[in-house]
Amino acid sequence: MDSLYTKEHIRESLDPQPSTPDDEMQWLAGASAEVASAVLASLPARRVPAAVLVPLVERDSGLTVLLTQRAETLKDHAGQISFPGGRIEPEDLDAWHAALREAHEEIGLLSSCVEFAGYLPDHHVITGFRVTPVVGFVTPDYQLHIAEAEVHDVFEVPLDFILNAENHKSRQRKLGDLLIEVHDIPYGERNIWGATAGMLMTLRRKLQAKSR
Repeated sequence: MDSLYTKEHIRESLDPQPSTPDDEMQWLAGASAEVASAVLASLPARRVPAAVLVPLVERDSGLTVLLTQRAETLKDHAGQISFPGGRIEPEDLDAWHAALREAHEEIGLLSSCVEFAGYLPDHHVITGFRVTPVVGFVTPDYQLHIAEAEVHDVFEVPLDFILNAENHKSRQRKLGDLLIEVHDIPYGERNIWGATAGMLMTLRRKLQAKSR
């Protein structure tokens, strides 16, 4: 297995604690000041705290990313490819526990099957959420019980496929008067895009930065 994908390398590449308000721009690292300002201006002023689990399954052939396809009947992000997650509730101890709770509610993934790896920078989405991505290593013998009202399907994608730039498709997206470049990750008949693709691109950037 390439050293870039080892558990040790991934842990060392991630943040041990979630983002703070002072880290507002971390998720836009690499963007120009003009693009960063346009992105922030397009977002709602009130941002609801949320968390998602970025599950990395420890297969013998290498790590894979466990993803969900949201139900078509949902109000927000219907049919999109996403990570299990949702808003952080008052009873949640922190973003990590919120992500674990949501993963269990949505796909039946037991917390005992997930090992904490670290945090990615918070991502802001146009629906008004400030999302904390938490990366966790998942045992390959996990069992799922899908909440069909929320999730249409669950599938895995090899991590090396996701991190390979040859599999990324760039496109232009308009924010106000500005066109910005975003990346999709097509995989078979599915297309990983939006905030999910953005978080995966952030993971790729952090892994690459640590390897230099």
